[in-house]
Amino acid sequence: MRGRFITVEGIDGAGKSTHLQALVDRLRQRGATVLATREPGGTPLAEALRTLVLAQPMDVLCEALLVFAARRDHVRQVIEPALARGETVVCDRFTDASFAYQGGGRGADPAQLAALEAWVHGELRPDLTLWFDLPADVAATRRAAARAPDRFERQDEAFFGRVRAAYAARWAAEPQRIARIDATPPPAAVWTAIARVLDERGW
Repeated sequence: MRGRFITVEGIDGAGKSTHLQALVDRLRQRGATVLATREPGGTPLAEALRTLVLAQPMDVLCEALLVFAARRDHVRQVIEPALARGETVVCDRFTDASFAYQGGGRGADPAQLAALEAWVHGELRPDLTLWFDLPADVAATRRAAARAPDRFERQDEAFFGRVRAAYAARWAAEPQRIARIDATPPPAAVWTAIARVLDERGW
């Protein structure tokens, strides 16, 4: 039996990383064999490409191509084999992030991104995506208090506003797959919302 594929999305500073381990722990407590991974990344090649994408200036098409190249290796080497073994894969970002960041944030052509999506992973889609939704100004405050910024995190508030809007458009188009999590409240309340989504699916 094919395993479940769960992705976690949101603008930088939305707090998704705070809840990733708790999500993995809950699924394991319910009997699932869980593989936790991330994008860009998850394989030696994809991690090397991640370093380039986060550190080197480049145009948006080059950026998108590198992200999808990393995704191709990740899907073939890690995600698809784990799903075939019946494992649950929890991935920190997936293709929704490309439509949000390279598309909404950086202005890449959505048709080009859709073509890359089809070429790179065909019909593979997450069974559930948890979208941590947070206003761009609140996320900026949280990022400033948390860590030194990478190339994306140094973008201005308007950029993250566009990224958030792109995520909202994905949610509106696929509400059966994407669960919006209000990331504004304290972590305990956010986790309660996550647990409610999992409960509704019997997970």
